[in-house]
Amino acid sequence: MTSQAAKLRTLLSQDTCHAMPCCWDGLSAKMIADAGFSFTFMSGFAVSATRIGAPDTGLVSFGEMLDQGRNICAATPIPVIGDGDTGYGNALNVRRTVDMYARAGFAAVMIEDQLAPKRCGHTKGKLVVERAEAFNRIKAAVDARNAGADIMILARTDARHGHGLDEAITRAKAFSDIGADILFVEAPQSQDEMARLTREAPGIHMANIVEGGATPMLSPLELHQLGYRFAAYPLTLLSASMRAIAQALREFRDGKHPADMVMEFTELRRIVGFDDYYAAEKSYSDSRE
Repeated sequence: MTSQAAKLRTLLSQDTCHAMPCCWDGLSAKMIADAGFSFTFMSGFAVSATRIGAPDTGLVSFGEMLDQGRNICAATPIPVIGDGDTGYGNALNVRRTVDMYARAGFAAVMIEDQLAPKRCGHTKGKLVVERAEAFNRIKAAVDARNAGADIMILARTDARHGHGLDEAITRAKAFSDIGADILFVEAPQSQDEMARLTREAPGIHMANIVEGGATPMLSPLELHQLGYRFAAYPLTLLSASMRAIAQALREFRDGKHPADMVMEFTELRRIVGFDDYYAAEKSYSDSRE
């Protein structure tokens, strides 16, 4: 059987830029796959918002993220990239994070160079660790992979925010030299910056497209022309869901029912999996009935 990491490697070898809507639970991951997308990403921002109702400021623990990841990976057939934040400690913690994420079923894990507790990449207050610590985190992640963890390593730097693009590119190049499979420089602020970092730090690059964020809103075709292999949309589905919930609540508050907004019950049941469940249940029914 082909592993999820192997599936993801094949997808990222294609000469295109894949759109990757991000998930936060089993249902959102399942819907992404049902819609025809090739892979997805467990967004730390979205998990924090939906699991504990709190901002992405390091409040969600390793155990909570791992538990969420197990459920997500079990709910969808497509590869899932997991947000591993800073690795939750020193280099040995990073190794354990990578190993446990692989066991949970993730195809890749993202490890970043922020100072713990980390923050969302497009919000204020984020800081990065010194180069040596950043490099050791990625080395530990790569060591875990090379020791047998069947998972790809996505290395992220947030150095652009406080140290400039030159430092971000230096770190990305070092991450690649250490052995990271995928590079992610967070929050470049123009197309010129995006083109420069993919040119000067060769490798498989991920773009992070946040509505209202610092990075230009470009199409997958435009991103491909700039050298990107896939684009994450970490908040698009969450934001759309929250907007729909807020509108439905306003309808209720005004004494109405949001009937025009709801999905047909038959479709809702199908997506959740009732049809498949009933079909499987029938196969175990007593033939004498």
